[in-house]
Amino acid sequence: MNGILESLLQALTGAVLISGLVIIMMMLIESLNLSVQGKFYKHLQGHRLWQIVLSALLGSIPGCMGGFASVSLYTHGMIGFGALVAMMIASSGDEAFVLLAISPEKALLVFAILLVIAVVCGWLIDLFYKNHQPHLHCDSDLQLADSNDVPLFGHTGHRTWFWQRTLLAVSVVVFLVALLSGLLEPDSHEHEMGRTLSSDFLLSETWMYWLFGAFALMLLVVILFGSDDFVRHQLWHHVVVRHCPSTFAWTFGVLAVLNVAFLYIDFAPWISDNIPLMIVLASLIGMIPESGPHLLFVTLFAQGIVPLPVLLASCISQDGHASLPLLAESKLDFLRAKLVNLAVALVAGYAAMLFV
Repeated sequence: MNGILESLLQALTGAVLISGLVIIMMMLIESLNLSVQGKFYKHLQGHRLWQIVLSALLGSIPGCMGGFASVSLYTHGMIGFGALVAMMIASSGDEAFVLLAISPEKALLVFAILLVIAVVCGWLIDLFYKNHQPHLHCDSDLQLADSNDVPLFGHTGHRTWFWQRTLLAVSVVVFLVALLSGLLEPDSHEHEMGRTLSSDFLLSETWMYWLFGAFALMLLVVILFGSDDFVRHQLWHHVVVRHCPSTFAWTFGVLAVLNVAFLYIDFAPWISDNIPLMIVLASLIGMIPESGPHLLFVTLFAQGIVPLPVLLASCISQDGHASLPLLAESKLDFLRAKLVNLAVALVAGYAAMLFV
């Protein structure tokens, strides 16, 4: 019983740590996205390769913002089907934040591999599918946000201390203190009770805590001096309200289930003998247009239970909820793009087995 309670406590600590890092990165990327918005969306039509590269780069941005931008560009006829697929291959949804928080070096390697595969596949698709047009029956209501609509930094007179700004600022300060003081570090005592996630799963390098501490300070500046509209609508409603509960719930749920399961079951031998089956399973689960299920494979990869080919297949197949607007606009294009993703995921996963 004590072992279960300790595993749940470790899962709770891990969920708070990872969710906090994820939300901080989401908010920073939201701020960066707004500050440069509109500068990358010119001169796209008639330049297929540039469309593909740009869309793949947007997909490589952790979270859903880059994916939403690519879908909007596609539904407005500004990029082709190959560029759309490139975005979906490169995108890993909100789980990209989690992978960055868990293992930055491995995350960057995976993102680089995904980017190369995305550009190559997008280019090949456009060679044979260059005349494809979005299957839309009416104009899309998706709009590329104008940076003038929600300014990042407004005039002093437009900045007030409403409760969302205060709560965000206090939360960031509390998280920063807990992070740098070691309150969120994994328990240093190793217990002989199986493979628990706290031993080698969470961040252990001191420099990583200070790096994310610096990110938290940058975010605090944005929260304190950002315009009312930006803090209220972009940071609070878009990031905190929409992403924070689901991120924490999925993270805690997966960590809790696996921590407790590792007390009684040794998954490693079974999975190590079934890598081809795990690639198929990861690719199929990736078809779900939602963030969350993919976190299982991120966690297992961080634990060393599944190898890179399984994670790679999962990342290629899934794109979080970036493709949901496409589903609303064109179910046929959504299905076609997801089937292409599934095929690429299976091929890439099995090919990676030859090198890993």
